[in-house]
Amino acid sequence: MTTRILLSITAVYLVGLTALTYLVRATRRRFLGALAGGLSVAVIGVGVELLFQTLGFWHYPSIEQRYGPPLMYPVVLLMWAAYSLIGWRVQRRFGSRGEVVFLAVLAIFGTLRDFTVAAVRPDVFVLSPGIATVLVDALLWSGLTALAQAVMRLVAGPAAADRLAHRPWPAKWITPSQAADATTQKQV
Repeated sequence: MTTRILLSITAVYLVGLTALTYLVRATRRRFLGALAGGLSVAVIGVGVELLFQTLGFWHYPSIEQRYGPPLMYPVVLLMWAAYSLIGWRVQRRFGSRGEVVFLAVLAIFGTLRDFTVAAVRPDVFVLSPGIATVLVDALLWSGLTALAQAVMRLVAGPAAADRLAHRPWPAKWITPSQAADATTQKQV
């Protein structure tokens, strides 16, 4: 993968993470916790790449080292920071059952994504055939996301512990149903 493509992907993920942070109303501390979670996955990702390339589960034909392209890891950091924020809101709204469903869905779609990239761009990424590769990939998607969320929790606290960030628009833009929801939540 070329440097220009990886830098472009990084820019897209940075814009996406910025928008997501705003939309999920993450506080500064929650955002920094998500970045710490993404960083932990990026650092551990180097070891994961070394291990599973050595074991023959996948490789990158365009590079010679036994881990992914170095510019891939900022993308990993941003991706898993975003997954952490999404998982935080899922857990905040649906509890631990929602979290399990979120991790399962992410494992399925992440694995499908990896196999699609490998099929479309075999010059960039090659996955070994077999059920073991599918299971390892799915386990890594859910496990690394759970790790990122655990790190975020260490930095920012449990999902329900912090308030949502303040919205910059005036209260007059709030619909009557939102106002009724806010009144109901205050009474509880």
